[in-house]
Amino acid sequence: MVEGEAVDKKEMKTVISVKKLEKVYTMGDVKVYALRGIDLDIYEGEFVAIMGTSGSGKSTLMNILGCLDQPSSGSYTLDGMDVSKSTRNQLAEVRNKKIGFVFQSFNLLSRTSALENVELPLLYNRKTTAQERHDRAVKALTSVGLASRMKNMPNQLSGGQQQRVAIARALVNDPVIIFADEPTGNLDSRTSFEVIDIFQKLNAKGITIVLVTHEPDIAQFATRRVVFRDGKIIDDSPVTDRKNAMDELAKLPPADDISNNPDAGRITEAANIENDKEAS
Repeated sequence: MVEGEAVDKKEMKTVISVKKLEKVYTMGDVKVYALRGIDLDIYEGEFVAIMGTSGSGKSTLMNILGCLDQPSSGSYTLDGMDVSKSTRNQLAEVRNKKIGFVFQSFNLLSRTSALENVELPLLYNRKTTAQERHDRAVKALTSVGLASRMKNMPNQLSGGQQQRVAIARALVNDPVIIFADEPTGNLDSRTSFEVIDIFQKLNAKGITIVLVTHEPDIAQFATRRVVFRDGKIIDDSPVTDRKNAMDELAKLPPADDISNNPDAGRITEAANIENDKEAS
């Protein structure tokens, strides 16, 4: 079991609270209900896995929780602030100050070093000096094990290392919550476990994490599982048989160490391109 896995909700602060949340898309005369009256509370220190098949509503919910979209009706409170009716500028400020994002495709600037990628969110904070940006980015990269890779460009990093940069970027503003959207979707099993290990360690320090995944195995690393179907929550329960990422890593056979190979990122990128060609 993992340290800090149990969360006493009676004693924990509510970070996210949504009530009767709906999202409706109008296509001509047809209304498509992506979310149908969702009620959900997420507490400080939880590690929540949101699951569901394509079209279940999980991605729509993530966009609303991440302040990338607004609900058609209902309320959404983030860290005590009602953001359901906020303006675009207000939502942008909330995203920058309160939320950290980690995406499946990393979303790193290709011609920018790891350090500069992590500094990027801080550029929108006028109160932060250049030295403060540098120091905080160094601290974030060090916390995910990339102290020796700060000057590397994304194409000089493996897929797992690129995702670590993305996690560091999510941490640099000291957010109240981290949203991870299929963060292991482009990674192999070993690298996936390494990334999930970072999330578990961050969660053990009290950081609230919401992870969207369609993989039941990945959801087993969270503390709570919320399952969507047809725009509704059909299951919301604690993960009773939680896995430890380090334990799962230990079960894998030894792998070739490419962490010190400066061409690792290019090799991975070339392999991905080749796989795409074969698939087409």
